[in-house]
Amino acid sequence: MQDKIDIEATSRTPAVAFDFAANHLRIKGESYPEDVTEFYGPVFTALDGYLEKLGAGSCRFDFELIYLNSSSAKAIMMLMDKLEAAAKKGASIDVYWYYDKEDDTMQELGEEFGEDLESAKFHLEKMPG
Repeated sequence: MQDKIDIEATSRTPAVAFDFAANHLRIKGESYPEDVTEFYGPVFTALDGYLEKLGAGSCRFDFELIYLNSSSAKAIMMLMDKLEAAAKKGASIDVYWYYDKEDDTMQELGEEFGEDLESAKFHLEKMPG
């Protein structure tokens, strides 16, 4: 398994920075790819492999999304489900959802995602600055 994934952000896709060795994963930017499955497929595969090996270890996942479309929201929901499943199996998972203080939509979306997490710890945070 690779130690990290670094996908540069584009105008339609977020930056993906998964540092598996440091147990710190991050998705940042805007997400409305033309093909959600094509973009998120490899991300899911890498995350699955990582979470399988994590066991009872700990991991932090930062979501710093400015905008996402509905199909990206489904993909984020799937990521959350994977994190929650790992937490249910004994991993210590901290999910941070960052939102712009003036963006009620992303704040509410974060709150909705957070409600679905029981075993993973959810943190709703305003973006600094």
